[in-house]
Amino acid sequence: VQLQASGGGLVQPGGSLRLSCVTSGFTLGYYGIGWFRQAPGKEREGVSCISGSDGSTHYADSVKGRFTISRDNAKKTLYLEMNSLKPEDTAVYYCATDLARRCPVGPSGMDYWGKGTQVTVSS
Repeated sequence: VQLQASGGGLVQPGGSLRLSCVTSGFTLGYYGIGWFRQAPGKEREGVSCISGSDGSTHYADSVKGRFTISRDNAKKTLYLEMNSLKPEDTAVYYCATDLARRCPVGPSGMDYWGKGTQVTVSS
């Protein structure tokens, strides 16, 4: 199982970015997978996830209405569309899975992590 996140960068407040996570070694559409982030000095937290059993999506309250998670099973790629970015969204973003069908519950249970991508929101 391999995961590789990309798409981070420096963006002004109110701007947008799209993160990608290319996967291999498992069937993306069958398993739950999520995005997590870790800001300096803070614990890693869940941002969003998509279930492998029913395709349902879930978001942290802090990003609801601004971020959208999606996947392209044919391309084996997970996405995170981030709009109306705020300075508090600044963090390293990771994709991860524990190869369960439901949405990932939290960062501590994840077995497979991609290398993170830095998102910096600053003017």
